[in-house]
Amino acid sequence: MMKRPPSTSTRRRFVLGAAGLGALPLITACAGPAKAAPDFKVGALLAGRIDDRGFMEAGWTGLERARTELRVQTRHIANIPPKKDQLIAALTELAGSGVDLVVAHGGQNNEACAEVAAKFPGVRFAVTQGAVQSANLCSYDVLQEESAYLGGVLAALTSRTGVIGHMSGIRVRPGLKGRAAYVAGAKSVRPDIRVLTNFSGHQDDNALSQRIASAQIAAGADVIFTMLNAGRDGVTQACRASGARQIGNVIDWVAVDPKVFVASAIADVSIGMFEAIKDAQAGRFPAGQVRHIGIANERAVRLSMAPDVTAPVRERVAATARAIAAGQIQVPVDYNGPEFATPA
Repeated sequence: MMKRPPSTSTRRRFVLGAAGLGALPLITACAGPAKAAPDFKVGALLAGRIDDRGFMEAGWTGLERARTELRVQTRHIANIPPKKDQLIAALTELAGSGVDLVVAHGGQNNEACAEVAAKFPGVRFAVTQGAVQSANLCSYDVLQEESAYLGGVLAALTSRTGVIGHMSGIRVRPGLKGRAAYVAGAKSVRPDIRVLTNFSGHQDDNALSQRIASAQIAAGADVIFTMLNAGRDGVTQACRASGARQIGNVIDWVAVDPKVFVASAIADVSIGMFEAIKDAQAGRFPAGQVRHIGIANERAVRLSMAPDVTAPVRERVAATARAIAAGQIQVPVDYNGPEFATPA
């Protein structure tokens, strides 16, 4: 089991791993021969808390896995707010530090990473959950919208009130796609379902998330899908107090608290971090591409469900997952409906 991350009070970290090199998947190659470990150097930007029990911690887990399994040298900068000028400064620092690869964790880095990559043509860059590419830049996208769609199916099938919620913070493309997929999944099995959806602007504010969750519950929501980081605990408190259920994301929240979490839309974004490093080290860096990792890879994308989810609901979710993997269901990634106002 991966150890818990260190305190985020330290912005930078330099480490050297010592373990075996795993097998490598074949993808389109780019310029640059493979470098022997431990000569390969990686700099990672994690624009948030690496102990958030969510998205940023998953990125840190992928970085740590690469350090130990691939024996690469790693450095990271964390605790950077998702503001473009600060992201550019951090990425510039990493790119100028002698690393072979810079990985920016999260789609909020798209624009900043594209700008910095253009200034450092001799350094390779990757954005996890990203959508940018160039001669020395690629993106890895674990398709969390596919597990979010399954979460919507489950939410609609288990809701007693006919009202369900969705909560997120920053309006980055992966989060917007996840919201759209969740709503579409819910309406695919229950067209009359009402979905209360909110982007608060904050991923880590528990007081705010508890206030929004309480307002959604007061408006009838009895299942809430949370695409939050450290701010998820506020929703959990509101659900525990009211008896509403929650659907988590990124990691398996059902294993943490099955009484509150009816499901978790798992999208293991640590795999994007790890594979970006693995591919670049092996000389298979997919420059100019966005590499998608979807539900066909069950380790990466799936829906975990609480023990009290009934067999018919489980089978409906499983059938939907099979249809997505087979290309029979195209998961929508755009939403143009109403939004639930953040309460004052």
